[in-house]
Amino acid sequence: MTTWILRFDMRAPVKLLGTGEPGTATPDALYRTALEMARHADEHGARSINLSEHHGVDDGFLPSPIALMGAMAGCTERVRIHVSALLVPLYDPVKLAEDLVVLDNLSRGRTGITAGIGYRPDEYAMFGVPWESRGRRFDDCLDVLLRAWRGERFEFEGRPVQVTPAPFTKPHPVLWIGGQSRIGARRAARLGLPYQPANNDAAMVELYLSECERLGVAAPAVYPPGTGEMFWISEDPDRSWARIGPHLLHEALSYRGWQQRGQDSAVVSEALSVEALREEGLYKILTPDEAIARARADGRRAAFPLYPLCGGTPPEEAWESLELFVQKVLPGLANEA
Repeated sequence: MTTWILRFDMRAPVKLLGTGEPGTATPDALYRTALEMARHADEHGARSINLSEHHGVDDGFLPSPIALMGAMAGCTERVRIHVSALLVPLYDPVKLAEDLVVLDNLSRGRTGITAGIGYRPDEYAMFGVPWESRGRRFDDCLDVLLRAWRGERFEFEGRPVQVTPAPFTKPHPVLWIGGQSRIGARRAARLGLPYQPANNDAAMVELYLSECERLGVAAPAVYPPGTGEMFWISEDPDRSWARIGPHLLHEALSYRGWQQRGQDSAVVSEALSVEALREEGLYKILTPDEAIARARADGRRAAFPLYPLCGGTPPEEAWESLELFVQKVLPGLANEA
């Protein structure tokens, strides 16, 4: 069975990196479209909707994924909604525990997060959190979340804490641990939580699993990033590359510019032009027939991460891609089955 997900980061650039072309989609139009697409995806069997978080970005990258996750949970019934990753050290952990447990009840267990430590010092500066203490603060925040969701009464930084309501999901709302280092793998194992590495480094997965075995973790789980490929559907890929390619390049260049020395991610492109981006193949615009052929070749592993509003793609272009997937790709696969 083909798995498909939607990804949103809500960029709304005024000027596109790499080409200098103007961005035309406004934030209000993009947010409204994202909710409409969430409803549509829910109605047509999407497995999940993935959101991201960054702060202080010129193009308006989604700074409040919890708010958007709540809005999406309220207008859907079945699809899971996940933030990957939520920059946990930037939050007051007591308030975060309350917000996430309310969403867990509101959605009846359909919402969750991958807890991330982040990699942009500017974001820590914006929230007045010392960059140098990020690891310790991350551990403290995770400890508060887990204790609060167990219903404990305790003190944190001299404050009395009691978080209600009780979680809908047992033993607690969905919580994965993200990271690309040995520290992250060990942290996930120590807490007995699922691990979501940033890249496909087999050594990190092996470390996590071996630590889980050593510590007696009953049900270790790894959610790898996969190939990093992202998909759009078009009857005319050449035309679509001309229209949305500059938006895809904007997103690729922005992510690339954030990478620090020694950092590795499955989704980083090396392309500097639309043509190079297309040739590289990380961002794929396929015809419906090509998408169906790919799913057949992949068999049970078939997965389509769709990123319709990438880089502030105008809603009309984004809808064309999503509708083609729903109206032609999914029926084509169902008919074959």
